Amino acid sequence: MKLLTILFVTFILALLGTWIFQGKPDFLFSGNLGMAVFIIFTGFSHFKFQKGMAMMIPDFVPGKMFWVYFTGVLEIAAGIGLMIPSMREITAVLLIIFYVLVFMANINSSQKKINIFKADYTGPGMRYLYRERIPMQLILIGWTWYFGIYLN
Repeated sequence: MKLLTILFVTFILALLGTWIFQGKPDFLFSGNLGMAVFIIFTGFSHFKFQKGMAMMIPDFVPGKMFWVYFTGVLEIAAGIGLMIPSMREITAVLLIIFYVLVFMANINSSQKKINIFKADYTGPGMRYLYRERIPMQLILIGWTWYFGIYLN
């Protein structure tokens, strides 16, 4: 849930900034900026913690490092896409699909107790999946839908 701090703090700061500079808070901009900063941050983490992230990918998937880097680039592109009004809705739809698909890697990671930061098997396991990852995925999907599709 620590990652959600990035989402919420960016959202609140953007709300305050738009309120100060525009005279009213801009929820659409602030919500999308929060998700954009969050997803760009996680995209860059694919390049810092690539070995641990490769361990998350199920064994039957070939070319694990390719997928780690590819999804990192996709996340960075999605963050940019959310900030371009004409691309926001399609980006949000694709990002929601991405969140659902990547959840399979999170299940695999939890089952194997993978610690992506150390690239070993000392992770929290299924406890993390139920207490943190599932609630976080639901927040990310709901947030992306609300700000990227519903309010758009």
